[in-house]
Amino acid sequence: MLLAGVSVVVGCRAADTDAVTPVPQVLAFLPWLLVPAGLALLLALLTRWRTGLVWAVVALGFVAWYIEPYGRTRAPAGPALAELRVMTSNVEFGRGTGSLIETVRRRAPDILFVEECEYGCSRALADAFGGSGGAYPYRAAVEGAGSDGSLVLSRFPLRPAAGVHGTMGMPGAFADVRGHTVGLQLAHPMPPIPGQVGVWRRELGALRHYAANSRGPTIVAGDFNASQDHAVFRRVLDTGLYDSARLAGSPRTPSWPARTTPEFGAQIDHVLVSADFSARRTAFPRIDGTDHRALVVDLTLHERRG
Repeated sequence: MLLAGVSVVVGCRAADTDAVTPVPQVLAFLPWLLVPAGLALLLALLTRWRTGLVWAVVALGFVAWYIEPYGRTRAPAGPALAELRVMTSNVEFGRGTGSLIETVRRRAPDILFVEECEYGCSRALADAFGGSGGAYPYRAAVEGAGSDGSLVLSRFPLRPAAGVHGTMGMPGAFADVRGHTVGLQLAHPMPPIPGQVGVWRRELGALRHYAANSRGPTIVAGDFNASQDHAVFRRVLDTGLYDSARLAGSPRTPSWPARTTPEFGAQIDHVLVSADFSARRTAFPRIDGTDHRALVVDLTLHERRG
């Protein structure tokens, strides 16, 4: 039974499909399939089951192979134009707002993406950082209750963009980063809960469409409710975006669920960037009151060559 379960999930990963429930939910934790596969190997050794022994070794090999981070890494060829710090945080229905405000003051990002920022969260962030004299005078927001609200705060001037339509708010904007236009898109598709896997695929497909049709420097950041082990997320990366955590050397650091990270979890919060950016450092600070760790990335915008 252990080997059958592991084989189904790894087989879907090899076939580049997320299949149906419960495969998408289990795929988020693919590296931890080493545990049941290792246990199956031990049981096969103890019972001298040769077929099971070979099966377990093969299963372990496939899991180990797919633990290797997905996606390309490269250094932009052009000279540096600007440095900026980007932060994303899911505050879980606004419950983490107070802790987020403290963390933002400490980390001082230039651009902040906030998911599940309901009306109270939005007002608190406006009071703390908004206004012409505030730290973040520019914002793009989809106001909403519960998990529907999301916003982008920026030190840099913003102009409106259509954003991506979804069940929950996913605002977009264009930022003027020291004279250079950067497209910003917040990501917060539905999670792949049973009965909603089709919606999850469709909304990540909409983010993929946005990424594929973007021109110029682009940042797509937020709670993707997907990891690099999900085929639908890999298709977003295949448009030419790069996972900044991968670029900075943290491709498997878990961001969810916060109460078990970093020992156990999945990296479902991402800052994806176009080839115009390099990433120097990442951090995953804990935000009290939410089940997600935040993600902070130091980026450098480069002049595009070719």
